[in-house]
Amino acid sequence: MKLGEIGEFGLIRRFSPRFLRGLPPGAMGIGDDCAILPWIGSRRLLVTTDMLVEGTHFLRAKISARDLGYKSLAVNLSDIAAMGGRPTAAFLSLGIPGDVDVAWLDSFFAGLQGLARRERVPLLGGDTTRSSGPLVINLAVLGEAKVGRIKLRSGARPGDAIYVTGPLGDSGGGLRIILAGRPRNRDEAALVRSHSRPRAHLAEGAWLAGRAAVMAMMDVSDGIDSDLRRIMERSGCGAAVDLDALPVSGPLRRTALRRGWKVRELAAAGGEDYCLLAAVRKDRAAAVARGFARAFSRPLVRIGTVTRAGDGLRYFSGGERAELARRGFDHFKRG
Repeated sequence: MKLGEIGEFGLIRRFSPRFLRGLPPGAMGIGDDCAILPWIGSRRLLVTTDMLVEGTHFLRAKISARDLGYKSLAVNLSDIAAMGGRPTAAFLSLGIPGDVDVAWLDSFFAGLQGLARRERVPLLGGDTTRSSGPLVINLAVLGEAKVGRIKLRSGARPGDAIYVTGPLGDSGGGLRIILAGRPRNRDEAALVRSHSRPRAHLAEGAWLAGRAAVMAMMDVSDGIDSDLRRIMERSGCGAAVDLDALPVSGPLRRTALRRGWKVRELAAAGGEDYCLLAAVRKDRAAAVARGFARAFSRPLVRIGTVTRAGDGLRYFSGGERAELARRGFDHFKRG
């Protein structure tokens, strides 16, 4: 059996059980956006880490050093947001090729520092080493959250409404533009910014964490098609998604029309949008959506419904069953 046959999440399912046995009380390990450790009183320590590898997650010639520094931290903050937590510290490890200029590194750290200052997340340490291959960036972020407010992937139940906190597909559209060349207009430049400088929905995550009706939550890193399956797997449920309801920004819709892209494919499987995906109790869903709109002056968008486990992930368009031509991102599976 080859790794490409089981994929990233098949690999995790294969090795994780041996590390999940014998955890201390109050701890939670592999399987969610963050690990959870007992801490002080009613608070819990959140721990997340993400690795960015040149050639897989970014092209050094296609993104500024400042944007890459910013993004390296932002994607970790998004995991803290998905648990309803507050970030408290960061640790950075770098594998640096010999051809990297000191000026490039200065700009990288300036981008990281700008976001760290804004979100009050001090960089407290890490490690550096020489890389004989690509540039490798690994950030670990610590956070805190109160017991009872932490939102896991495992809480969704049939009948729950599925919501997202922001537009989908902008980052995927931005990546397509980056690979094709320079942006041609303001719409395309906006999509590139969405890809290069994503915003972690920390305030939205904290707000949703305070609502008992929010049953499950995670961030959208690999696309709805992939990430919703993680909630389904952990919660033991299925899902029905209305492709026509996926929120799409004006810049993406106009650019897709000009370039001949299938906009709903990008919205469902583009990845790296870093908004939040939430399952909300059916009887409280409308009230939660109204409260979110008042708090953030934009809608919490319903895209589907949690269903029974045997249903799998089903898509609909115009009331009829629909299929996607592409799937969400997986590091090891092809196609």
